[in-house]
Amino acid sequence: MVEGFDVVKNPQDVSFYAGLLLTSYSICQAITIMYWGPLSDRIGRRPTLLMGLTGDLATFVLFGLSKSYKWAIITRSLNGFFAGNSAVVKSVVAEISDDSNRPRMMALLPLMWNIGAVAGSAIGGLLADPANQYPSIFGRFDILRTYPYLLPCLVGSLTTTFGLIVGLFKLKETLVIEPAVPDVVTQEAGIATEATPLVSTAPQQNGEPLPAQSMLSLLTPTCKFVMATNLLMCLAIAMGDQIYPIFAASAPADGGLGFSTRDIGISLSVSSVAVLYLQLVAYPKLVQKYGTLTCCQMGLKIMTPFFFAMPFLSLLSSSIENMIAGKTFMRLPMPTDWMSFVGFEYCMLWILLIGLLLVRITGNVLAFTSLNLLVSNIAPSKATLGTMNGMQQLGATC
Repeated sequence: MVEGFDVVKNPQDVSFYAGLLLTSYSICQAITIMYWGPLSDRIGRRPTLLMGLTGDLATFVLFGLSKSYKWAIITRSLNGFFAGNSAVVKSVVAEISDDSNRPRMMALLPLMWNIGAVAGSAIGGLLADPANQYPSIFGRFDILRTYPYLLPCLVGSLTTTFGLIVGLFKLKETLVIEPAVPDVVTQEAGIATEATPLVSTAPQQNGEPLPAQSMLSLLTPTCKFVMATNLLMCLAIAMGDQIYPIFAASAPADGGLGFSTRDIGISLSVSSVAVLYLQLVAYPKLVQKYGTLTCCQMGLKIMTPFFFAMPFLSLLSSSIENMIAGKTFMRLPMPTDWMSFVGFEYCMLWILLIGLLLVRITGNVLAFTSLNLLVSNIAPSKATLGTMNGMQQLGATC
């Protein structure tokens, strides 16, 4: 997409402008994210989610109408403003679940995220510029020639539209602030009765709820440790998610894989099958057996090899390119009676690539889901879940 804008003077500039486009979304999300959580604590989860879905739908379609880099930056930034309320979803899940089913329900959040990330990348790669990719099907639609990225955005916005409809007609408010019960004490005689609570509820006098806790009061030592871990983990995950398409699209001579947008979409879609199994089947069993903290640690360790091994795939891609050009750069040992050298190394490239992507997605599932549970567990009360999840989401966007 960025390569088609007039700001790119040479192929080496693509990664810079693509990174700037992605950063604009994250910056705007970080600016507003700490307003969405406390807002949901005051006005409720349902209206906050509906506002975010409406804004996300409108700005995402506008992003598909991009014909210039400036328009893409503006619409992507506006989309980031509304994406900050994603932390509110975690509060809703925590409020409608209990200790018996919370791990399984929390596992659904990263499941949806991973499916969306994988399917979205695949849709973007397969449906971008459809008039040229599939001229027999979309070639007669002038609007798709004028706006080559409108179709993937329209297809992606269908999920947001579905969520908005479900929210309007089916979603019920989950935030319930229980009124305080005043101390049952005989005021005249100052004598406590057997109905008097053992722990005083003096701060909740006259049936008024406790005032909202400040953000600093929530930052206990345990909370600081969890949030710092979340910040570093999300930094690693975001680097993997955002850099991979740029790395895969870059030429082998520039340290990439030389993939087309279609190849990138296919490589990302393969791991979506693994996400379903990991989130719905494997994770609930693992967290029940080993605990939330251990699963988080396992996830962080598992995803580490991805970052060290992925750059070396460029050497294999360069070898394939050189052999196609008639140069010998690297040849893997193989039987020569059933496949050419280029075919064998091309297969090895895809096998290693899919293996590393599966390693990354496994680590993401274990670490990210476990951190969601840890944040919910350390929240002092349901009334502070919005703020706590907003803090976690802020760390994820920084």
